[in-house]
Amino acid sequence: MKKLFVVIIALAFTFPSCLAQEKKEVEKIDVLVFTKTKGFRHQSISSGVKCMWELGLKNHWNVTATEDATLFNDEFLSKFDVVVWLNTTMDVLNDEQQDAFVKFYRGGKGYVGIHSAADTEYEWEWYGKMMGGAWFKGHPPTQEATLVIEDTNHPSMTVFEEKDIKRWTVIDEWYAHKANPRKHVNVLMSLDESTLKKLGDNPDNNTMGGDHPMAWYNEFDGGRSFYTNRGHTHEAFDDPELREHFRGGIEWAAGKLK
Repeated sequence: MKKLFVVIIALAFTFPSCLAQEKKEVEKIDVLVFTKTKGFRHQSISSGVKCMWELGLKNHWNVTATEDATLFNDEFLSKFDVVVWLNTTMDVLNDEQQDAFVKFYRGGKGYVGIHSAADTEYEWEWYGKMMGGAWFKGHPPTQEATLVIEDTNHPSMTVFEEKDIKRWTVIDEWYAHKANPRKHVNVLMSLDESTLKKLGDNPDNNTMGGDHPMAWYNEFDGGRSFYTNRGHTHEAFDDPELREHFRGGIEWAAGKLK
């Protein structure tokens, strides 16, 4: 019964290809949104799925959302251009499912990690390399802080160039990472740690010594990966700039934008 429910959820968020044909100049993208958790579960996952559904309608994507890891097989994954790991946590795929995802990715497909995708698959070495080693280490309390826009030459950052946003002050949960990914990835924005007002009980675990990447992209092992820290709160998924950030990252990872 549980598996049937998951399949129904997946079908509920699948949009027919006719939507992609309504705007002929936009190439159709098939997006899989994966939301399985084995650790902490963000209540905002429902808002995140709704956000992806609305981005799909607006941009003529086909979007499928599921928590069913058994769908990570060659046949099913072949239907998609990109998989969005939306607030996943801990060990969500077995070895066979991991192999299927690696094969999918190496075939020129894409990965998008949102927020706690960095709190996922600590024992999977390949996943860590794809993420630039930036697994989750800790975080201060959710609060307003400022992101520094470092690079607007990426589709996920077009909105910041268009609106001339150089510093982005918003509320979210700001992850610190076990390793700084900067030497392995292309950093798009970073956290100005001086704008944090609350550091929590373990500041050393919740900060990164001043160089604190928060969003990046990487062409790795035949595919494309994009990660952004934002996406902890329900409200984050209503943020118009963040939605454009997601859109550009997803379309780039899907191979549709340069």
